[in-house]
Amino acid sequence: MKIVPKMLSPLVKDWAPKAFVISFKLETDPLILIERARKALATYRHQVVVANVLDSRRSYVVVVTSTEETNLSVSEEEDGLGVEIEEKIIKDVTSRHASFIDGLN
Repeated sequence: MKIVPKMLSPLVKDWAPKAFVISFKLETDPLILIERARKALATYRHQVVVANVLDSRRSYVVVVTSTEETNLSVSEEEDGLGVEIEEKIIKDVTSRHASFIDGLN
């Protein structure tokens, strides 16, 4: 295995400074999840972190921005109907992206 350089910083800073950038944060400890997501936002200066915990990664995420935290989850009923957390993430992030684009105009 080789260490791979972090690409988020040059992406946001140099390559696409006006882009809407999302990162993902997976943790094993729910007690540090939001702290780590906020640290990533502060470090890389991007717009959104989709954060989740390994044990519940398929049913619960927190969408973290510089101003808010939005909990997204799949209920047991929704799970039985085949709803996946990714559908909710896409809907949320698509809405945020639209707002971001509107703010540029």
